Amino acid sequence: MEFIRPATVKDVSRIAEIIVTNYRVNFYPFFNNDSFYFGELNVMDMASEYMENHNLLKSCFVYDDGVVKGIVRVCGDECEKLYVEPQFQNQGIGAKLLEFAIQKLHVSYLWALEYNTRGIAFYKRNGFELTGEKMMEDDWIPLLKMRLTDK
Repeated sequence: MEFIRPATVKDVSRIAEIIVTNYRVNFYPFFNNDSFYFGELNVMDMASEYMENHNLLKSCFVYDDGVVKGIVRVCGDECEKLYVEPQFQNQGIGAKLLEFAIQKLHVSYLWALEYNTRGIAFYKRNGFELTGEKMMEDDWIPLLKMRLTDK
């Protein structure tokens, strides 16, 4: 698929920046945890995590049309992460990354933050449905399972 390629070591800082920015923009309003979102969560530590764990990098693909604008990370048939830089959202990049993950990497499910109604609506528009399963990540983050429907 055009503009989507495997992530490389050169992409690590950009991947980290996209993830951290999205966590702050999309999730901070629900949790209002200053010490986590503006202390523990930072680009340097996130980039180090990807540098030190090559499996994270190997499971990551980027949307790169000259600028890395989005990322998708897949483990098995689970979409673990899908983020687009906020300035580039609503341009179809997320849908292209998700379509790539489904078609090329055989993604069939994901976990979405329960409060992320915008994200859940995006996944529904792209062929996923809520399964009714719920889990708590880190004892305080409610996630809902979504599975790819048979189209």
